[in-house]
Amino acid sequence: MATTAIERRLLIDGGWVETGDWFEVRSPYDGSVVARVAKGGSREARTAVDAAGRAMASPLPAHERAAILDRTARLVEERSEEIARTISSEAGKPMKAARVEVARATSTFTMAAVEARKLAGDVVPMDASAAGTGKVALTLRVPIGVVGAISPFNFPFNLVAHKIAPALAAGCAVVLKPASQTPLSALLLAELETEAGLPAGWLNVVCGSAAEIGDVLVEDERVTLITFTGSAGVGWKLRERAPRKRVNLELGNATPVIVAADADLDDAATRLAANAFSFAGQSCISVQRIYVERSAYDAFLERFLPRVDALVVGDPAEDETDVGPLIAASERDRVLEWIDEATSRGARVLAGGTLDGELLRPTVIVDAPVDAKVSCEEVFGPLCTVTAFDTLDEAVALANGTRFGLQAGVFTSDVKAALGAASGLEFGGVTINEAPTFRADQMPYGGVKDSGNTREGPAYAVREMTEERLVVLQL
Repeated sequence: MATTAIERRLLIDGGWVETGDWFEVRSPYDGSVVARVAKGGSREARTAVDAAGRAMASPLPAHERAAILDRTARLVEERSEEIARTISSEAGKPMKAARVEVARATSTFTMAAVEARKLAGDVVPMDASAAGTGKVALTLRVPIGVVGAISPFNFPFNLVAHKIAPALAAGCAVVLKPASQTPLSALLLAELETEAGLPAGWLNVVCGSAAEIGDVLVEDERVTLITFTGSAGVGWKLRERAPRKRVNLELGNATPVIVAADADLDDAATRLAANAFSFAGQSCISVQRIYVERSAYDAFLERFLPRVDALVVGDPAEDETDVGPLIAASERDRVLEWIDEATSRGARVLAGGTLDGELLRPTVIVDAPVDAKVSCEEVFGPLCTVTAFDTLDEAVALANGTRFGLQAGVFTSDVKAALGAASGLEFGGVTINEAPTFRADQMPYGGVKDSGNTREGPAYAVREMTEERLVVLQL
């Protein structure tokens, strides 16, 4: 999958900036150099915040913001294959998954344009009390200020879109720090935004040292909101360091699925095999823990294991590939260590657990202790556990038995049982007869407990990125 290395510069105040220092982006699949990217630090981050502040001093009307977002959506659609290839080359994401990511980003920008056009406050019923007689009051939604955005490697295009698009819809300028493993998708999106007519300073992309750039975003008072997607440890520390800012966190999960005996086992096995291992399990809501009612346990495994074995492991640039590399060899080795820890404590590997060349094959583990890392921590790799349960209450308790709470799933034909489980599961979202890896970009997406404190999706993120201002008029 070797490609010709390209050079990319930073976008600051409408110009493409070369810093004199460079870092390499390498293919997770074969280690080849995909690109050289200008390396920024605290100086470039401060310059970017300056530019964002100047941009917001000349607000863009809502109709202009919406038009730019609509044009961006069209450009994303027109250049979808180029974008998918970029995602695949830098992240090691199989092309079939990369194409889905690009299509979703088109939706993200389209929906953000809708939100820009209808963003409004409320009318307050002042005469509901005697004190309000003779007055009219309304609220305005005003931009919160400069947004500092920190995005992860695993969805390097659409998760960037989920930060940029709502911010622009709300009227906020952005300083974006993309993951150093995958900056090319973010820089390509910045090109498209510029081509769509976004004025200088409204989007700035600074790649480089997470510590240096992050420190500026935390410490500069002009950055009033930070939106972060990544690990729980980093996210919550970031929030502690910025107590006076609004810090929106979308963090990890150890995603559970409950499969009842009355479920369509063929459908469940098909969906869960695909969604446990897509992009080598490197998604916050990749299926990790499957709990199957004991009377259906063997029947489920008979359906599930052949579907796992049928997944194609290989070069992410090939259209037929389902499972490619982890983002780094160190991550692959970590997952192997977690497998060894589980098996040393009695767990059994029924599929995978071995390397195909340098790639970890999709791995299914049974009999894992509840406190093994594969059972209670976020694996973020091509691995899932399967465990039997006797009662629905037991399954819900097992699903809730981690510090995470992003999304969970239930497969059953009993509506009452499904709704009962949904009410008991301590997660931001629950899917019924669908893998919890499902996400549509218009829905509220976010978690509880250690999984975060916000909801993404343009309609919800836009409101997070505005302040409510009350206006009272004496008649």
